[in-house]
Amino acid sequence: MERHNNSFKLPRFRCNSGRLVASKLESTEFEERTSPNEVRKEIEQCYELIHRLGRGVLYLGSARMKPTHSHYLQALELGREIANLLDCTSWSGAGPGLMDAATKGAVEVGKPVGGFKIGREAGEWTSSKFHPYLPSELYFTCRFFSARKHGLVDAVVRNSSSDRTAVVALPGGIGTLDEMFEILALIQLERIGSKHQVPFLLMNYDSFYSKLLDFLDDCENWGTLSKGELASLWKVCDTNLEALAYLAEFYSLPLSEKSRHAADLPSTH
Repeated sequence: MERHNNSFKLPRFRCNSGRLVASKLESTEFEERTSPNEVRKEIEQCYELIHRLGRGVLYLGSARMKPTHSHYLQALELGREIANLLDCTSWSGAGPGLMDAATKGAVEVGKPVGGFKIGREAGEWTSSKFHPYLPSELYFTCRFFSARKHGLVDAVVRNSSSDRTAVVALPGGIGTLDEMFEILALIQLERIGSKHQVPFLLMNYDSFYSKLLDFLDDCENWGTLSKGELASLWKVCDTNLEALAYLAEFYSLPLSEKSRHAADLPSTH
């Protein structure tokens, strides 16, 4: 969300013939809102990048996980194996942490990658608009979160049954949850995936999301979610092997023994 340093005086109310009327809103140090054309231009640039690199798998995840963390190592391996399995572009927010792990995994096996970086990111790389190792033609740095989200969503749209895309939600915090639930809402309302379903995988490494899943179960009990609705929108996976097996079955692809073995390796805590 873009914040503006506007300083407002609250409106005063007066009674006029029995009606409550607000006096004119006063402002000091008012700055014009950013032109919608700037946001539109960024969205178009995101779309151009997708058109050039191709749609594929989107990874959402924490920017704070260090390369020594077990979830980083699991995300790295998952990025490798999904890139090999689906043979498509791997997309992310082009940030550090688990986003970087999935990106590196795809790069290591020679598959294309792309990303939508935000000017301010949690974790490392916060002060730079540039990615530390990806060429500039593989990512776009957004000023606006709304433009970035348009890019992230469009990167997984399937226009035909032959398109192989997916959303993979790795462990993360507020930003990850924000993106995750926005995409889930779009799937729920059939704004994406209405003609060709987009698989959505929630990676529940070490029961990371288990309490969130308990809360969502409570939502069903309270009636704010329909029974079984959430289960129809995503696949909860505890391991990489479970995720790979699900995608292989979804797209009717063979899963090699090498991939099965690599995905089933225990993580190092």
